[in-house]
Amino acid sequence: MKIYDELVARGLIAQVTNEEAIREMVDSGKAVFYIGFDPTADSLHVGHFMALCLMKRLQEAGNKPIALVGGGTGMIGDPSGRTDMRQMMTPETIQHNCDCFKKQMSRFIDFSEGKAIMVNNADWLLDLNYIEFLREVGPHFSVNNMLRAECYKQRMEKGLSFFEFNYMLMQSYDFYELYRRYGCNMQFGGNDQWSNMLGGTELIRRKLGVDAHAMTITLLLNSEGKKMGKTGKGAVWLDPEKTSPYEFYQYWRNVDDADVIKCMKLLTFIPLEEIAEMEKWEGSRLNEAKEILATELTTLVHGKEEAEKAKDAAKALFAGGGHMENVPTTEMEKSRFEGEGMGLVSLIHELGLVPSNSEGFRTIEQGGLLVNDEKITDKKQQVTLDMFKDDALLIKKGKKKFHRVVLKQQ
Repeated sequence: MKIYDELVARGLIAQVTNEEAIREMVDSGKAVFYIGFDPTADSLHVGHFMALCLMKRLQEAGNKPIALVGGGTGMIGDPSGRTDMRQMMTPETIQHNCDCFKKQMSRFIDFSEGKAIMVNNADWLLDLNYIEFLREVGPHFSVNNMLRAECYKQRMEKGLSFFEFNYMLMQSYDFYELYRRYGCNMQFGGNDQWSNMLGGTELIRRKLGVDAHAMTITLLLNSEGKKMGKTGKGAVWLDPEKTSPYEFYQYWRNVDDADVIKCMKLLTFIPLEEIAEMEKWEGSRLNEAKEILATELTTLVHGKEEAEKAKDAAKALFAGGGHMENVPTTEMEKSRFEGEGMGLVSLIHELGLVPSNSEGFRTIEQGGLLVNDEKITDKKQQVTLDMFKDDALLIKKGKKKFHRVVLKQQ
């Protein structure tokens, strides 16, 4: 099976502008394609996972990826699918986030000479003269058409600032500049980006006389990545300092039964023939499929050694085997638990098991907190030295979150 047919079979493509031209370019390794990443945090998250895996697949088939970080558009904000305006960041914060992205992307994409590049749209957007930009780009966009775009329609009732209204022009201009500077002839994006992407092909057609729907192709990622990629509370990051390899492993180990095969197709590099066999599995074998999924994806992001440690930690906690030292662990001073000790709610907040003390109290009220397998019912529970067993304390929040506290040895 050639690469384009594999992308279709895996459910990665939702809409295309010219399938015949796309298939020929991708299968022959002639695509110079870009995917954009907004630097709104200092780590990529699982919502970016599909895009990274897609870039890796296409690069392995001989195509050239361009990872575009939105250092310029990040100063404006993207209204796509949102009901509130994004907080503006400083240039220093944006640059720091871009640097973090490059390091994480390098696990998926080969950035060696001629294989792939990372570019920042700040390189062309920040130096634009506003009047010149309006004269050069503005005439090619109909306000009536823009207001019909889904990404803007969703915001009209809540309020859409003129600041964000410019985003479509900026993203379209990105494709135009990437085409001019780097020969970029293909773009990928999520469903909510469709109107912005078409704007880019139209801008190239109008300004350069190139039929961008045939020579410059737009493909569309399936929107599953958006569902995976929630940020804020509950986000799953690729940075091990934000989401430990164990937590990352558990995220995929606990996907819904109905989503296991879908995630296998979209995100892993397991051959489709093998996935088709797993699709027949039922009952307890579904858990085996989930373990395979979690191991594959944790290996991709954190490496084989960390994936094995995470798997071993899960075995220690859920199956009574494995090594407890691979469970997420924090070392703490013995003195913090002497005398009356430390409040349990304060402890779980410090460990990151709850986002606030009030959430900690609520967890105890709902019976969702265990210490050394004993349910805690007292919201004022103190953690004292006599609660530690072999200088260790195991805290369980809900069914899936574990954290081990060990006393520092003097």
